[in-house]
Amino acid sequence: MDIPLILALLAMGAFGGFAAGLLGIGGGMVLVPFITMIFTARGIAPELVVHMAIATSLATILFTSLSSMRAHQAHGAILWPVVKLLAPGILVGSWIGPWIGKQMNASVLAAFFGVFVAFSATQMLIGKKPAGTRELPGTPGMFAAGGVIGVLSGIVGAGGGFISVPFMTWCNVRIHNAVATSAALGFPIALSGTLSNIYWGWGEAGLPAYSLGFIYLPALAIIVLASVSMAPLGARTAHRMPVRRLQKIFAVILYALAAYMFWKA
Repeated sequence: MDIPLILALLAMGAFGGFAAGLLGIGGGMVLVPFITMIFTARGIAPELVVHMAIATSLATILFTSLSSMRAHQAHGAILWPVVKLLAPGILVGSWIGPWIGKQMNASVLAAFFGVFVAFSATQMLIGKKPAGTRELPGTPGMFAAGGVIGVLSGIVGAGGGFISVPFMTWCNVRIHNAVATSAALGFPIALSGTLSNIYWGWGEAGLPAYSLGFIYLPALAIIVLASVSMAPLGARTAHRMPVRRLQKIFAVILYALAAYMFWKA
């Protein structure tokens, strides 16, 4: 790897790690478009570039989620009973998601990513207050919600915050708790999704050297180095910010990334 590429990956990892802590999105929603740009410039086959960007992004969340989770836990903000109810469905869905993504054309996958990012941004920007009586569903409903979060996260390579944060705030969970809980949910999403991407990408024709399934290991190592150090700073910043400002930042970043993925599609 040349020096400019290493520096670009370090900068990307630092930004993604900060976003992971700040927004509870695992960093994936931020990283996928940037990794797609870099992999495209490196000459990776067009039919593989988005799949590899998503898989590599998802693998970084194994590390950033732990760092972010530790910082949020120091504030006592993670709702562990919610994590316990959502995690089983997430593990199932996160395994299925990469398999679905593998069946999709790269352009369709990029467009799919853009649609869900834009939808999540709109939900956060509107900031419509949920009905005061609305609560999180029971065990079956939480398993189903976890499954949906896991499938979509596995398809687009994200930590699930783009759906789990709006879902929890819609059910009257305070956004600071929703962001912290989403950070904790990033680990089971990343674990199941990473193993799935290794399995479904194993032996795929055209993958570059040092790939593990769809995951490009050199990029993973450099991004993780920077992102893990920045996630706690993002988490501390989140707990100092007003709710509406945090929602607006979340929305603006997601709109920008959705626009790039639509262009890529």
